[in-house]
Amino acid sequence: MELPAYRPPSEAYSLLVRATRNCPWNKCAFCAMYRGKQFSLRTVEEVKEDIITARQLWERVKKVSLSLGLEGRVNHLVRSRVIQESGTDIASFPWLYRENLTAFIADSNSLAMPAKDLAEVVRFLRATFPEVIRVTSYARAKTLLRRTPEELKTLRETGLDRLHVGLETGDDQLLALIRKGATASEMAAAGRKAKEAGFEFSMYVILGLGGKQLWQQHAIGTAEVLNAVDPHFIRLRTLMIQPGTLLEELQAKGEFHPSTPVEIFQEEKLLLERLEVTSHFVSDHISNYLALDGKLPDDKEALLSNLNAVLEQLILYPQAATNLLQPEHLRTL
Repeated sequence: MELPAYRPPSEAYSLLVRATRNCPWNKCAFCAMYRGKQFSLRTVEEVKEDIITARQLWERVKKVSLSLGLEGRVNHLVRSRVIQESGTDIASFPWLYRENLTAFIADSNSLAMPAKDLAEVVRFLRATFPEVIRVTSYARAKTLLRRTPEELKTLRETGLDRLHVGLETGDDQLLALIRKGATASEMAAAGRKAKEAGFEFSMYVILGLGGKQLWQQHAIGTAEVLNAVDPHFIRLRTLMIQPGTLLEELQAKGEFHPSTPVEIFQEEKLLLERLEVTSHFVSDHISNYLALDGKLPDDKEALLSNLNAVLEQLILYPQAATNLLQPEHLRTL
């Protein structure tokens, strides 16, 4: 099986199906994931072969589990027996441990695949793994806009349930600076189009992307786009400047000044205050200083209260803010 290198945290235990390789855009100023790698499409037959291989592994593991009297459950005894019999270490395939099986189609923009081919992949996946309860994928806003409503509806009806799209920011100045390749209005239009086709829609926001200079307009513009889309999920990331990116170059030249933890929390607070959505608001990534999880608008006041409490502590105890910059302190507040 050809496995992807990246997937959302929410897909950590999903069956990973690689339909495309790398990123067709690969120009974002903050991203180093696919630097130096060429985008390519895999053939439908290649992807189907991987799905068949995954099913064979599933059947082998379940057979061993049943032979041990574990009724299909997977534990260390099953793992040891599978390794002994086939040489396959199933620790590399965490989806085998899931009671409710989900699947994620990778890499960065599977909708770049011809719609009929992607529909065939999804259809085959669903037929081969009827146990799968959800199929998701990354997508780019511009690609969504190029797909016809009929193509998107076909993909949805075939069994593609959820799309993950990186908004990053809703501010046009910042979108141009980070070379995202889409405007705020295009981001909003893509989100609405996906929802109209029936997809669950997840949008990603990068806290700190505006740095010290543009954090307020970053928060305000992002809230405007999110309000226009009302995605099912708003997922937060905190900027971590990666080696070899344009953003690292701008920082070295003194043209980008990263936000402090206090400024990050102030930005997050402003964003949350301006949201008028019914989204699931979550920070579920190791980069985030604080894990938040709530349903808007019901949990908005509780989330703001949590943010305010942290801000007060950071202002009272500046050393705590310094500690947040160390990896071992991430998400500990």
